[in-house]
Amino acid sequence: MNIYLLSETYHEGVVNLPQIKIDYKDKKLDLTSVEALIFSSKNGVKALDKINKNWKKIPSYAIGTQTAKTIRDLGGKVEFIAKSSYGDDFAHELTQKLQIKKTIFIRGKKVLSDLENILKKSGVDIYSEVVYETTCKEKVALHVKSEKTVFIFTSPSTVECFFKNYEWHKNYIAVCIGKVTAKAFKFDIPLHVSPIQTINACIELAKTLIKQN
Repeated sequence: MNIYLLSETYHEGVVNLPQIKIDYKDKKLDLTSVEALIFSSKNGVKALDKINKNWKKIPSYAIGTQTAKTIRDLGGKVEFIAKSSYGDDFAHELTQKLQIKKTIFIRGKKVLSDLENILKKSGVDIYSEVVYETTCKEKVALHVKSEKTVFIFTSPSTVECFFKNYEWHKNYIAVCIGKVTAKAFKFDIPLHVSPIQTINACIELAKTLIKQN
């Protein structure tokens, strides 16, 4: 089965071809007066856990189920999980919930949503902390057979790094985890966006596309 997952997360039936690496920031962060933490990715959770273990006592607001799972796995408290997987929608969901809470948005260096500004404009006492940076991995040899091959793009960064290292061929099929990832494509190629923003859903879509082609 020719399905490449552009992530290091193991899933049965696919080949991992990670495109990005995470560089955690070495910094200090005082959380003494913080009443709420916003996480838009599991990488933010892992990064903060390296910086200050006291984050676990503070209610966390997560953009997705995988982020929420990482919070719980590391001993944190999940206060709320977004209904939407998109940053701007998430911000609107949080507007009323965070009105009287001193809040930190824990994030990477690159942010595509306007979450922080939306919350600021709504009166939320919020600032952000950059705790990690996403960079591209070195190119590795890609041995793809002649038949149809699906590549699963899990973030805008995976799109950027893939096209930095590889050329697109007509026998390739692109599956995107969501609309934001799909927008990162600079090339006019057919895209298939997963109806559910999880890697498992992307894999099921990829399997269906392989059968159809």
